[in-house]
Amino acid sequence: MNELLNNILFLPEQASTFAERVDRLHYFVITVTMLSSLVVGTAAVFFFFRYRRRKPNQATEYVVPSVKTEFLFVSLPLVFFLTWFVIGFRDFVFVSTPPKDAMDVYVMGKQWMWKFSYPEGPNGVNVLHVPANRPVRLLITSRDVLHSFFVPAFRIKMDAIPGRYTQTWFEATKPGTYQILCTEYCGLSHSKMLGEVVVLSAEEWDAWVKEQRKGALQNRQDALADMSLEPHPARMAEQGQKVAAEVGCFKCHTVNGEPHIGPTFLGLYGRTETLDTGRTLRVDEAWITQSMMDPGAHLVAGYPNVMPTFQGKLTGPQTAAIVEYIKTLRVPDIRTDASQGPVYEPIQ
Repeated sequence: MNELLNNILFLPEQASTFAERVDRLHYFVITVTMLSSLVVGTAAVFFFFRYRRRKPNQATEYVVPSVKTEFLFVSLPLVFFLTWFVIGFRDFVFVSTPPKDAMDVYVMGKQWMWKFSYPEGPNGVNVLHVPANRPVRLLITSRDVLHSFFVPAFRIKMDAIPGRYTQTWFEATKPGTYQILCTEYCGLSHSKMLGEVVVLSAEEWDAWVKEQRKGALQNRQDALADMSLEPHPARMAEQGQKVAAEVGCFKCHTVNGEPHIGPTFLGLYGRTETLDTGRTLRVDEAWITQSMMDPGAHLVAGYPNVMPTFQGKLTGPQTAAIVEYIKTLRVPDIRTDASQGPVYEPIQ
């Protein structure tokens, strides 16, 4: 039945765990509305003949419905609308809550292309490689104007907004190549802003990552030298540390937990902060990004509003790199013994 309705409605193939959820709600709404339209249309035709004027000057019969009839005509549609809402809200919560083990991919839209960057892997233009049967979280931003990231086969769509991050996620169910579209008019070549998602099997994914990292290591020095234009293909955290030092983040923020002009970066990501308005807010990628672009939007209690905006001063990849660097500064990961692993310290 699912395949039959999918073909009748000319829908794209279902290639994600979310696609079938969306389509089931779609089928339900379409079926109920079409049957209701058929009933209303049939009744209209019946009444047209049943209550037609048979004699000259004959007045149309005046029908007064009973309370039960009125209750039925109000309650039945209301039940369907509430049912659609409950199903839709359940699916909205599902697609708005990425699994904790989801793989992160940074997505940047610009006129007129899509750029993809992996925190510990390669980057790509207009081609997103992901493994099958593994959740992938997309952290989406824009370098210039509004865009909208849409994969019809996955039934996911999310706006790309300059100066901030939005997020969505998906889990592809089968290997293949699926089209990416921009569904927000963004200029003259909007219709040509196309891309594709290449879904690989587990073995193909491991081989692809290994090959890409091998090439990235060979070009590591060149990528570091030109980081102002593109995100570092091997380790965004290292690039983010360097960018943060160059733009002066360490003049107001520490990485060792000590208080300063601004909140410490140590353990910032994932922490719950109390704002000057009394509200509490969990620090995530969107909050960090917005704090760089609009520092006064969510001011942490106890800190002055003295931070300048970096809107127009940082590119999308540079912003993503700083966010990724801050995410590495977690208390268990900061070590003073170099033998235990890498230590992230401000670059002087």
